[in-house]
Amino acid sequence: MIDATKLHTTPLGEERIRRNLELQGGDILNICRCWVLDDNAVITRKGKNWYVEVGHVRLTINANSNTIITAHKI
Repeated sequence: MIDATKLHTTPLGEERIRRNLELQGGDILNICRCWVLDDNAVITRKGKNWYVEVGHVRLTINANSNTIITAHKI
């Protein structure tokens, strides 16, 4: 499973997540951690990535490095 304490992202990843989800402010990493820890989150693994679907969001997280790659509205 995903270790939420080890989640991180790059500056470009943060910009991508903010743009894709149309978020204006806030701590992107903390928001993503909350989604991963949400009781309603559906977490699946395909190949090298974890996919977290919760509410209207799908996060893509690299399984080896715990890097949040991107997020999309669903």
